[in-house]
Amino acid sequence: MKLTGRRKSSNVEDRRGSGASKGIVGGGIGALIIGVLFMLFSGGGSGSGGIDLGSILGGGGSGAGIDLGSILGGGSSSSNSNEPYVGSQREEDLKEVTEQILASTEDVWTRRFKSMGKTYKAPTLVFYTGSTQTGCGLGQAAMGPFYCSADENVYIDLSFFMEMQQTLGIEEATFTYAYVLAHEVGHHVQHLLGDLDKAHQQMARLGKTESNRVSVQIELQADFYAGVWGHDEQKLFNSLEKGDLEKALDAALKIGDDYLQKKAQGRADERTFTHGTSVQRQRWFKRGFQTGDLSQGNTFSVPYNQL
Repeated sequence: MKLTGRRKSSNVEDRRGSGASKGIVGGGIGALIIGVLFMLFSGGGSGSGGIDLGSILGGGGSGAGIDLGSILGGGSSSSNSNEPYVGSQREEDLKEVTEQILASTEDVWTRRFKSMGKTYKAPTLVFYTGSTQTGCGLGQAAMGPFYCSADENVYIDLSFFMEMQQTLGIEEATFTYAYVLAHEVGHHVQHLLGDLDKAHQQMARLGKTESNRVSVQIELQADFYAGVWGHDEQKLFNSLEKGDLEKALDAALKIGDDYLQKKAQGRADERTFTHGTSVQRQRWFKRGFQTGDLSQGNTFSVPYNQL
């Protein structure tokens, strides 16, 4: 993906080096990884947005006293000193790329909302290390990128991008980073359109298995919106390069519930799926990318067994 010369978003807050001290929360793509491991010890759960993220994973603890951050290889140590944070050159490069991708999502969704007679309010992207306070609870690096609808922020510890290949076998590439970020921005789009909050209200009234199914619908629609962003990014800027789409689809495969559960415990339990299978995640991202048609992305109207 070519980003040379592209603008960087100004909707950014840099909290790196001043993290909170402890906690475990869930949400976003990274939370799926946490959820699989946590499920082995506590039963787990999933979701994202303006609710207590700690409760999503079954009580907000760390299971059987296991350091999930060290398992995933993610999470930089936090510092409360007054010294300005200085990241490695690689981290600073990733920060710039992420800011450019965020700017692209702003361009795309501003146009999309205008075509619907609406005004797009961009989320703030918060960079942090280790852990940080959010409107949805305490965010932690091991969970990966996540979105909080309570404060309309997307949170990311850049160590997630630096560890994707080692932890998940996902090839590190700009368009793969873009898919991850566009998915979280997709949750923001859901929030602005009212669908995310309605879904969370529905989840609160349902039992665990049924609630998990709504979570899958939420996540697959966010994948679809990420695909729509990719469709418009290519149309507006012609930035994609050979193999970019395939790399993003490979990432979608490797964050499917079934793929991760089999990797973690040798089997998959559909009742505990919260983000969708590999095939589903690829399907909905690809549908958004190929069609760019928002009317084809209502995952809540599709029978669950046909997602």
